[in-house]
Amino acid sequence: MNENFKYIAAAVAVVGLSIGAVIYISLRGKAAPPPKPVAAVPARPVIAAPEEPAIKHPLPAPETQEPLPSLNESDLPAQNALADLIGKEPVEQFVVTKDLVRHVVVTIDNLSTEKVAERLRPVKPIPGNFAVRGSEDAPVLDPANYERYKPLVQLVRSTDTQRLVATYSRYYPLFQDAYENLGHPPQYFNDRLIEVIDHLLATPDLQGTIALEQPGVLYVFADPQLESKSAGQKALIRMGSENATVVKDKLRELRSALVALQPGN
Repeated sequence: MNENFKYIAAAVAVVGLSIGAVIYISLRGKAAPPPKPVAAVPARPVIAAPEEPAIKHPLPAPETQEPLPSLNESDLPAQNALADLIGKEPVEQFVVTKDLVRHVVVTIDNLSTEKVAERLRPVKPIPGNFAVRGSEDAPVLDPANYERYKPLVQLVRSTDTQRLVATYSRYYPLFQDAYENLGHPPQYFNDRLIEVIDHLLATPDLQGTIALEQPGVLYVFADPQLESKSAGQKALIRMGSENATVVKDKLRELRSALVALQPGN
């Protein structure tokens, strides 16, 4: 079973306008013969430009006028900002710093889908092996597996939500740029982030034994309804109810802080 614990959508429509030109031809010399009647050409129907979708959760413009790096040159500044937020050691322990902004964006975008590409994850694999107990014919998820997630979950718990949001807002144009590069229809990345948070918060809280099966190399949930969940929801289930509760609490704090930034709030 893959370890896809990923933590934290949109493009701006560009409407093109065309301008027509009329060419006048003047004749010199004797008067030109009257023009032959020309059949009227029906006017082409006017096709309205696609409307940009309304932004549900806009962020205010950054207060600082300090220029941001380009997306291609954002790795070191983003790494330094993250180290300032959570500490240099946790960044080295948990974070894949190459293409950090791009990988955060694509991971968030994929959390509500079936699979998150491991090569694009911004978080390093959880140390240790996936823990299973029970018999060969009736394997179950070993609660000892949940211990492997606790250092990362503790980091999530201890991260200052307001500072996290401030860092995210400061670098938001880079997140938006990375999202646009995914080729999505016109959308706003912060809207997608909140949509994914809501999706993760809807993950069922499971107590007790969780049955597995091994149809191939990897273990999967024996319950088809669980196995049909998204990559993000299955990740929360695999880390156990206690860890998932911590993550969900932080996601609620994050969502509230993001909504509070909207103009008028």
